[in-house]
Amino acid sequence: MFQTGYDRLYAADAAGAARAFRLACAADPGSGEAWGALADSTRDAGEAAGALAACGRAVALDPGVWPWRIALAEALRAAGRLEEAVATGQVLTAERPDSATARLALARALAAAGRRDAALEEYREAVALRPGDREASLELAALLVEAGDALGAVELLQPLSRRDPEDADLHAAIGRAWIMLQEPAKALAALRRAEGLDSDGRLGCAALIAALEGGAGEDLSAAYVRALFDRYADRFDQDLVGKLGYSAPALLREAVDRLGPASGLRVLDLGCGTGLAGVAFRPLAGHLAGVDLAPRMVEKARARALYDELSVGDVVAAVAGAPGAWDLLVAADVLVYLGNLTTLFEGAAKALRPAGRFAATVERLDGEAAASGYALGPSRRYAHSEAYLRETAAAAGLTVRLMESCSPRREKGVGVPGLLFIMEKPEH
Repeated sequence: MFQTGYDRLYAADAAGAARAFRLACAADPGSGEAWGALADSTRDAGEAAGALAACGRAVALDPGVWPWRIALAEALRAAGRLEEAVATGQVLTAERPDSATARLALARALAAAGRRDAALEEYREAVALRPGDREASLELAALLVEAGDALGAVELLQPLSRRDPEDADLHAAIGRAWIMLQEPAKALAALRRAEGLDSDGRLGCAALIAALEGGAGEDLSAAYVRALFDRYADRFDQDLVGKLGYSAPALLREAVDRLGPASGLRVLDLGCGTGLAGVAFRPLAGHLAGVDLAPRMVEKARARALYDELSVGDVVAAVAGAPGAWDLLVAADVLVYLGNLTTLFEGAAKALRPAGRFAATVERLDGEAAASGYALGPSRRYAHSEAYLRETAAAAGLTVRLMESCSPRREKGVGVPGLLFIMEKPEH
């Protein structure tokens, strides 16, 4: 019966193998090997309950066989007994913390139980212990995308796709991550590669390609910005001020001061990051609030103890949610992550009190491209034309009080051409 079972298993006949191994178990119910083989075959046949029962018998007969214990954790998960699967996985990883297989079993159980953060930690451990594990990497990448770190997913999968350029699943997963990051050209390249390798269309790339070719995905996404800056938080201040000569907060503060002295203002720092603009504007503020998409950036800002209020969120939603609440809105080097500014300017006009002001820097768009109003550059940052800023402000009911050239940061040692503006909401 054993030989027949294995022959059927190797022939991809899981149901036939399960029948043969059941006979082997009946003939020798004390054989852990028979129960283990039955567990494998019933699992492959999609019989979750049968696999769980067979795993349980195998482990009970010989608890020292590590693969059977791993199989039991997987069978518990497949049968929907998630907390038991988690507990079993935790026992396994405690015994062998260097086992990638045990880490992966626990990660899957945690993910199925909805414990995403803990699952991510275990997946990362599994991949670190076995870097070439394609299956674990694909599962980790999918969870990273779900958690808003599509950038991390791309960085994880690209080396694997270079090593195995014929793997359709890797290219499809990379393409989907690029969609989340709203990189349509890169998404199309990956998805077209996947579609060419996916002869039966099981990966569903065609619909995604059609949507992208129809113009979907042209703007930067919140997922991209959040992932980028969460990963950058620890070295943000050092790199931005030290390497890139970041001066946007100081330039904005000096420009605001030029329009007249002020104090006791209600100030909202849009895209506050680690709080560099908060340092510049705290002396003017009776109440200083900040908002940023990246949770780790907000943690860094909170550590400065400058802000009266901090939140994780989108800047457009932040201004829309507080009509007539602010004397001053500040956006230092933030609008480079937004293309169309219409909604933001309209929200700013509503969020400001009469005579309230909106001060911001942008990267400047010149030449023939300026006719489009804004454009996404190779550094994944938007540039805006002066004409576009003035037209969008006027349409929103804002008066331009100041518009001048500036250089808010350096790139490759050269000052980035920018514009600084201050807009005001009319008193009547």
